[in-house]
Amino acid sequence: MKILFVHQNFPGQFLHVAPALARRGHDVLGLTVNTNPRKFDVNSARYQYTGKDITSQTFGLAVRFAESSRRGADVAVAAAQLKKSGFEPDIVFGHIGWGEGLFLKEVWPKAKKIVYAEFFYSPYGRDTHFDQEFQKDTLNGAIWIKARAAGMALDLSDADYAVAPTHWQASTIPGQYQSRMRVIHEGVRTDLIKPNDQASFELPEKNLTLKSGDEVFTFVSRNLEPYRGYHIVLRSLPKVLRERKNAHFVFIGGDGLSYGTPAPGGKSWKETILDEVRDQIDPNRVHFVGFLEYSRFLSLMQISRAHAYLTYPFVLSWSMLEAMSAGALVIGSNTPPVAEVIKHGQNGLLVDFFDVDGWSNMIIDAMARPEHYAGLRVAARETAVKGYDLNSVCLPSMISFLESI
Repeated sequence: MKILFVHQNFPGQFLHVAPALARRGHDVLGLTVNTNPRKFDVNSARYQYTGKDITSQTFGLAVRFAESSRRGADVAVAAAQLKKSGFEPDIVFGHIGWGEGLFLKEVWPKAKKIVYAEFFYSPYGRDTHFDQEFQKDTLNGAIWIKARAAGMALDLSDADYAVAPTHWQASTIPGQYQSRMRVIHEGVRTDLIKPNDQASFELPEKNLTLKSGDEVFTFVSRNLEPYRGYHIVLRSLPKVLRERKNAHFVFIGGDGLSYGTPAPGGKSWKETILDEVRDQIDPNRVHFVGFLEYSRFLSLMQISRAHAYLTYPFVLSWSMLEAMSAGALVIGSNTPPVAEVIKHGQNGLLVDFFDVDGWSNMIIDAMARPEHYAGLRVAARETAVKGYDLNSVCLPSMISFLESI
């Protein structure tokens, strides 16, 4: 088959499946924006996004839909050039998030169109207004979210199939499209991400080496922000630091913004929340390491005595499954889709997202009684291997699905 993958951050969620299909003899092409700096292992083409000045031309609350439409049109122009050169895909597979697939059926009407539909925004419930501290319920906000979802609905309208990584994320897609949904996770490399009692993690600027057996708490987010519960965890630390005198807390993540609204006053969320508790925490035991090379991230997961993963009802991060694969004890927020994977007391622990004191107590107990939770670490690893392993579960499922159509 000829298969076109479309993603502004290609390879994105197609990191493994695109080269795997190429190895099986299919003609695979990735179409991505011309400013994408990422490297990948399949042939590619580029489109030029021309909508950078769209905000000055468009009614403010419709900006998001206008951006999606403009990007979709730019992708269609690039697709028409590919068609002119003789490329006729059997399958077009694109992410639903930015409007890139909106007009691809107009270029290739006979191609099967698949959308990667990892989440559908709604002004009601889900992530919206989940956290009343930072999310304000306004009419303008609701209109903006509805406008953002409009592009997704239009992309779904002529899709033959849609793929989501978890059942809860699939459930956010409007009901009229549910018959087209398939739930297939991208998968994690459990053969590489596995327990290692000999692992260690160095903090050379503090002349400190953490190793297996130490009281190490970990938290990972692309950026340290409320959507992933950074504020809840940081507020829980003063009590933990008082109770556990030898514990160290390592935060992986940047100072930017991935989701939600910016912090007030031009500061980052990292610094805004840190300012609340700065005088109650020991900087020699609370470490902000920014972004890490993957090998160092893996070592940290392998020595973690307790790993916190929180999220608004939103997309599930790969990092949680990777922590489970490494044999970490994951303490997760009792929110979807976390609770779809973690069963409290069976393969991890769940705490109400907003229960700061509950988080403190659970972390303290995990630090104090590692032997009590040893079975949960083993079960977490088994969950990752049996349900989310890339090579034995997820990749075969995705390849079988694509080749069947």
